[in-house]
Amino acid sequence: MDKLPEAIALDILSRLDDSADVARCRLAWKTFDTVSPELRSINLHCSLKRYIKSRSRLSNSSSSPQSITPFKTIFLNLVSNLRVVESVCIGTEKPLRDVSYDDVEDEADDLYLTDGDFVKEWLPRVCGALKSLSISDFWIQSCWRRSDLLPLVSSYCHNLLELEVKNAWLSVDNMNPMPMLTTLTLEFIRLDDEDLNMLNKSFPNLQLLNLVGVGGLKLPRIHLINLKTCHWAVSNAPSSLTLITPNLITLRLECIRPTSLYIEAPMLIHLHLALDHADSFVVKKFQNLKTLWLESLYMGSLLLKFPFTKTVESLTVDSRKWVRGAVGFSKFTLEKVFTVFPSVNSLCIKSSAWSELETCYDSESWETWDGRKGLKTFCAYLLLVDPLLTFSSVASVLDQCVGLVNVSLIIHRDVVANVSKSFISKCMARWPGVNWRWGMWREGMEVSWITN
Repeated sequence: MDKLPEAIALDILSRLDDSADVARCRLAWKTFDTVSPELRSINLHCSLKRYIKSRSRLSNSSSSPQSITPFKTIFLNLVSNLRVVESVCIGTEKPLRDVSYDDVEDEADDLYLTDGDFVKEWLPRVCGALKSLSISDFWIQSCWRRSDLLPLVSSYCHNLLELEVKNAWLSVDNMNPMPMLTTLTLEFIRLDDEDLNMLNKSFPNLQLLNLVGVGGLKLPRIHLINLKTCHWAVSNAPSSLTLITPNLITLRLECIRPTSLYIEAPMLIHLHLALDHADSFVVKKFQNLKTLWLESLYMGSLLLKFPFTKTVESLTVDSRKWVRGAVGFSKFTLEKVFTVFPSVNSLCIKSSAWSELETCYDSESWETWDGRKGLKTFCAYLLLVDPLLTFSSVASVLDQCVGLVNVSLIIHRDVVANVSKSFISKCMARWPGVNWRWGMWREGMEVSWITN
């Protein structure tokens, strides 16, 4: 071990994801300590255990010297020890981020990581070579303090490619353009701006954008020419959502009930749209859309508002938060599906949507819609509340869609074994020429396949 070349020792340290582990290795062996300044990344997170320990020490022995080194001090020491820094990831671990402000009022700033004064202590030191920056703040300390992190980053980091900020109240005042930035993630962020105009102007060459739980925006509008991938999860209920992205390929959009939703993304290929309902839903014609996942409380209504799209080949539908007996406004039927998406060759219906479909089941109407020869693959998540009704619904699909080859039926794990076996046997006997695949599912768990 003592004769291990420094290059190999550096490679070993470089493979450690946690800077705390690197510090332990430095204490254990002199060569690790010698080569550590050549590392180019910092990844340091404060644990819930460390936070609780620091608070108990302060409250129980306020007159004695503090025995726990402040988290910010540890980070600053790491920064000062490295010659070149290309990646910085600093934050609080998830259990600590889940601590509620109502549970503990913490007016300290020892974990306020987007604090401008703290950022100024280390960012100028690393900004020259910095390519990736991630800060996950401590919400209890950051939610009532407005941070100028973004203006500081735009002033110092001219070569930054990836930026991630979580759990903070951010200002975009006096931001400079960052044409090099290609990836931006803002998660559980509070903004005071009326819209996203400043961010649109500051990051003109973004290719990947994640906006998850960004609150405070009244009329959010994303207008980014070079964006390729976007995940936009809206936490509040703004009156209007607008997305204009001429080169977007993949979009995941989650919102509650906006009064209006406008999407202009002509190059879009993959779309996951989840919303309860939109009073006004306008989409410029999708010319390249191939894969679509629709999730809605009112699936029937959404299908009526969705533009006729002949290009969609793979479709997944799910009626989120749907409960039996709450059909009302929705009236989800397969006739509507194939009317809007006539070229679908692969269809997956999740459990809530299938339950809604069964409740809307009308044998006469199912027999009147044209059989779809183009549908080759079909998948459904079943609850088997009424096995006879479920079988009739499955029969309507398989008998009408005469071109079906592969069928996957996934039964909930709580269904009694003999009921599942009887249903499976009945299906396989009725349609012996189908390539069957059976599985079991439960909320929050991966599908367990019985046969492949």
